[in-house]
Amino acid sequence: MTNFLPDKNQRIVVGISGGVDSSVAAYLLKNAGYDVHGVFMKNWEETFSPGYCTAEDDVCDAKDVCESIGIPLHTVNFSKEYEARVFSHFLTEYRAGRTPNPDVLCNREIKFSELAHFAKQLGSRYVATGHYCRRVNIGHDAALFRAYDTNKDQTYFLNAITQQQLQMALFPLGDMDKPQVRKMAAAADLITSDKKDSTGICFIGERNFKAFLRHYLPAQPGLIVTPSGEIVGEHDGLMYYTIGQRQGLGIGGLANYDDTPWFVSDKNLENNQLVVVQGTENPALYKSCLIAGQLNWLRKPAVDGMTLTAKTRYRQDDQPCTIRYLTNDKLSVRFDTPQRALTLGQYVVFYDQAECLGGGVIEETLVDDK
Repeated sequence: MTNFLPDKNQRIVVGISGGVDSSVAAYLLKNAGYDVHGVFMKNWEETFSPGYCTAEDDVCDAKDVCESIGIPLHTVNFSKEYEARVFSHFLTEYRAGRTPNPDVLCNREIKFSELAHFAKQLGSRYVATGHYCRRVNIGHDAALFRAYDTNKDQTYFLNAITQQQLQMALFPLGDMDKPQVRKMAAAADLITSDKKDSTGICFIGERNFKAFLRHYLPAQPGLIVTPSGEIVGEHDGLMYYTIGQRQGLGIGGLANYDDTPWFVSDKNLENNQLVVVQGTENPALYKSCLIAGQLNWLRKPAVDGMTLTAKTRYRQDDQPCTIRYLTNDKLSVRFDTPQRALTLGQYVVFYDQAECLGGGVIEETLVDDK
């Protein structure tokens, strides 16, 4: 399957983040003969955390890259849109005890919505990003395929975009691996060639997560208990913990227990209790089935009873599974092998070999659906 690029001499807008990937994406398109315009998006207005490195460094790097490549750079502020359509959802999910993935919503609501709209104003039909994945045309449809570099493949984060959005999307790095990208950036003397990859919350960056979340949501401390209800500690607030978490539980020195590590296995929202078990392979950490809703299919819906593979988190190996529709917008996913630490609010993303079909939000987990 060939990674799609349009005919030459067209205008293409590239989302320039100030990182190496988007820099090389713009560089490749410019060298290929396209009329490239860079756009730097500011999507977060800093309101606290004095001393935190803001987007100023990134926009300076973006300007330097665009000058080196010889393309114009536009700056836009989508902070209001981000707060209304991504961050508000982020807080709602944490308030409900779930663990959201804002990167997925960033792509659907900001990069391939607001940025795409801005691209049209600049006279471009296409938006290119530094994502590691491939857009392939199949008939009149666009399909999303894994990147050549499977270790960097980012199709997981694009599972919620629409077919219309995918029709506008270009992924110049789809046939490259990360070492090639850095080597090309260095050869082109781009300032971002050895810049560290960004981490943390989408468009917000690396934080002291507890302090950041506490600024927006009041903490509600409670008890840490075993599945039988025995109290083994106290938690700072259910929103700070995720299923499968080991670090930061503060459990130790209990008279009736050995030194086997503790892990979060569940959250009892009604009683504000964090449920924990001992042992990496404890059966309570594994579930065979999940219920997913808010389904999105990139090209065409998967067929009821279809055997596919799925990921329930980024970088996870593909897991064979069978899907069954419960409604048009909800299905059950039964895995061939029980899965560790399935987490409410995260996405389950489906694949048919190299093609990413789409995904849905994990709404419920079950030991077995039979």
